Amino acid sequence: MGSRPVPQPALDRMVPFAAHPVVVGVHPDQDPLVVRTAASLAGAVGATLHLAFADTSRYVVEERADGSVVHASIDPDAAGDAWQDAHAALRAALGRALGEAGGDGGGPPWTLHYLAGRPDRALTHLARAVDAAVIVVGTRAPGAGARLREVVEGSVAVHLAHHQHRPVLTVPLSVVDWKELRTPWER
Repeated sequence: MGSRPVPQPALDRMVPFAAHPVVVGVHPDQDPLVVRTAASLAGAVGATLHLAFADTSRYVVEERADGSVVHASIDPDAAGDAWQDAHAALRAALGRALGEAGGDGGGPPWTLHYLAGRPDRALTHLARAVDAAVIVVGTRAPGAGARLREVVEGSVAVHLAHHQHRPVLTVPLSVVDWKELRTPWER
C-alpha cells in the first residue's frame, strides 16, 4: 500500500473569514460561552453558524456532500429513534443560549447538525462540506474525570489542529493560575 501525500495548510488553501461559515462543536450541557463566542465571530464576519454535535454512541453509515450523515447506533439493542429526542433537546438548549446572545434573534443564522462518530472527524467533514473558515471548540470542563478522558481520548482541539487545514479557535472554559502549576518533581 503506497502512501499518498496529505494536503498541508497553505495560502492557496486558506478560506477567507468574511462570509464563510463558522463550524462549532457542541454537546449537551456545554457552557453557553462556546456557542456565544462562535456566534459573535460569525456575526462579526457576516457568516452563518453551523453547530455540530457528534454522537459517539452512533457510527457513520454514509457521509453526504452537504455535511450531514446517515448514522446508526453502535448498540443493536438501543431504541432506533432515541437520538431524535437528544437532537430536539440539544436544539432547544442551543436556541436558548443563542437567543440570550442574540436578543431578538438578531444573531447570525444557525443550523444544528446531528453527526456521529469521532468529534474531530465529524467536525472536519462538516467544515469541508460547508467550506468553513474556522472551527470553534471549547476546552474540557475541569476535574480529574475530564483530565483522564483527555489522556485516553485526546483533545478534540489538538486532533483538529493536527489533522485538517482550517484554523481552530479554542474557547477556554476554565483556567489555572500560573502560580498553581507545578512541575512533576515538585509534587
